Formats: sequence, structure tokens, C-alpha cells
Amino acid sequence: MDVLDLARTQFAVTGSLHFLFVVLTLGLAPLVAIMHTRHAVTGLPVHERMTRFWGQVYVINYALGILTGLVMEFQFGLNWSGLSHYAGDVFGAPLAVETLGAFFLESTFLGLWIFGWHRLPKWLHVACIWLVTLTAYLSAFWIMVANAFLQNPAGAVERGGHLVLTDVGALLANPMLLAALPHVIGAALWAGGFVLMGASAYRLFTGTDEREFFTRSLRMGVITALLGSLLTVGSGYFQFAPVAEFQPDKFQGDPLAGIGLGFMILIGQSLQMVILFVLAPTVYWLPRWRWAHPILMLMTPLPFLAAILGWLAREVGRQPWLIQGRLTVADAMSPGLTSGMVAASLVAFAGVLGLLAVADYALIVRTVRRGPAAVALGAGGPADSTERAHALSH
Repeated sequence: MDVLDLARTQFAVTGSLHFLFVVLTLGLAPLVAIMHTRHAVTGLPVHERMTRFWGQVYVINYALGILTGLVMEFQFGLNWSGLSHYAGDVFGAPLAVETLGAFFLESTFLGLWIFGWHRLPKWLHVACIWLVTLTAYLSAFWIMVANAFLQNPAGAVERGGHLVLTDVGALLANPMLLAALPHVIGAALWAGGFVLMGASAYRLFTGTDEREFFTRSLRMGVITALLGSLLTVGSGYFQFAPVAEFQPDKFQGDPLAGIGLGFMILIGQSLQMVILFVLAPTVYWLPRWRWAHPILMLMTPLPFLAAILGWLAREVGRQPWLIQGRLTVADAMSPGLTSGMVAASLVAFAGVLGLLAVADYALIVRTVRRGPAAVALGAGGPADSTERAHALSH
């Protein structure tokens, strides 16, 4: 492989691995917020325990996802300085806003939520997790603003050999953004719902005295997956119109983009049919059907696979352009790079992100296997005493 192909491969690998963390973070955040709100309203211990358990899964994924994002950010300076030089004034602005939101607002509110158990007033504590969710989705918005600019450089003109932002409204109302953002949100809810389904099915299948806990979680996962599938598939089809307008050759220039699109549609529609016609109508009985639980466990990775295929279909099809019609991928590369340099950084970055992905999976699996009684998040409250007493009685 030449240096250009190696650099593209590096960004594809690291971007895909990072995106797996992102979709789960976005998918779990509103679910944890809903669980916490239900506890604040009802006062039922089961809702507090669900909040703490799934909140701990969320925190694990969030923490390791931040590290993968930091690793991925290095590539812009190492491999793609031509992008920064030509379009940094435009492309860098939404990325800067997203970084400020993610690293200051979102992390601050998440810290208050993590350490605020049994310390903050009830509704202030609930507000913290909703602010975490809001800032997470705002971060997704700004990332998609930057990505949509690459797909269609709206609101910018070329002056002095680089792009200058002239119309903020056009940048934020980019047609390549308006349908893509709900598509990403739907995919995230899909992934979050399937994680709840798969993990709950595992605990119910292997035998647990927490049947009410995981029955509620499984049903919530099915409902979330249903909503996510409707939003994902619906908004996915709405993207074909702007793609046809701004990138008419998207799925013809590279066979990879068409393959990614085809498999994404196949997986997405298959999952939606299963949810609509099998899981949703039987959501009341599903926790009791032990024979169905292994099927749910096997289905858990499919939304993540569909998300990667969707990313592949969106990004690969505009080759050779990095910024559609303005800047090629070759021109965006940093000068002086050699195949050896990029290959070394590819191995290093892929290795680090791969280890973080394995660590994330292992920690989440360990949390699920140990169950709600072993959760550290929010320990020491009334529900924790109930859990200890419940464990001793069994």
C-alpha cells in the first residue's frame, strides 16, 4: 500500500473504533436519564438500581470513548495538515465547539452526577444527567456539522487559497446534515436498546434472582430499539435526495461505498422487521421465553455493524474528494510523510484503540455478570442496603 492508502486506512480503522463508543454513549445517555427521572418521580428502589447499574455501564463506555477520541484527534495534525491549512477556519470551528462542550460541559455535568449521589438535591441530581445527555447530543450535532461540510461545503468561499466561512446559517442548514443527524441519533438509540436487550437476556437466560430488574430492562430495550429503528430507517431514506443532488456518483466511483450501503440496508431492514413484527408485539412475554434469549444475545452486535457500514457508505463514496469538489484526499495529506511513518502510526493507533475496545467490552461484560448488587456507582444509599440484605437472604 502507498502512503495515501495507508493514511486512509488508518483513519478508517481509528474512526470506526471510536464510532462504536460514540453510538453506545449516545444510546445509553437518555435511557439512564429516563431511569433516574422515574426514580425521582416514583421513589421505587428498582428504578434507582436500574439507574446506577446502567449508569455504570454508561460511565465505563464514556471514559474509554474519550480516550479513543483523543487518539483519533492526533491524526488531523499528523496526516492531514493540508485539510487544516485549506479549510481549518471552517472545518475547525464546529470541532472546537464540540471539544469545548465534550471536555468541559459534558464531563463537568457527568462528574457532578457521578459524585452527587446522596449529596445533591434529588431534582438537581436528575438535572445533571439530563444536561449530560443534552451536551452529548450537542456534541454529536457539531461533529455532524463538520462532517456535512466535508460532504457539501455550504456557507464557505475560497479566498487567498483557503476556505472562509461567509454564511453560518448555510453551514448549519446544510442539506447533508439535516437528514444525517437524526440518522445517527436513531442508530445510537438502536445500539443502546440492543445492549439493554442483549445484557438482560443474558442474565435472564443464565438464571438470576433479579428477574424484575432485568425484565424491566429488557422491555425498555425493545421499546428503545423500536423507536431507534423507525428513526434510523426513515431518516436513512431521506438522505438519498441530498446525496443525489450533491454527490450523484457517490455509489459508483468506489464499489466499497455501494457494498457498505447494501449491507447496511440489509441489516437495518432485517432488524427493523424483527423488532416490528416479532419483538415489539411480544414484549410482555419475551422475558419469560428462555429459548428466545440466546437469539437476542446474538443479535446485540448487529446495530454496531450496521453503524460501521453506514459510516463506510457515507465517507468512501465521495473519493477522491476529502471536501466534495474542493479538496482531494491526496492534497489534504501532510507533506513529507512516508509509508513507514504512516504504517508505524497505524499499528500504534490501531493497537491502542483496539486495546481500549477490548477493555471496554471486558469491563461491561464484567459489570453485567456481577449484576446490580456489585455496582459501585451511587453506593451507600438506601437502595444499596436493600441490595445487601437481598443478597444475604439468598
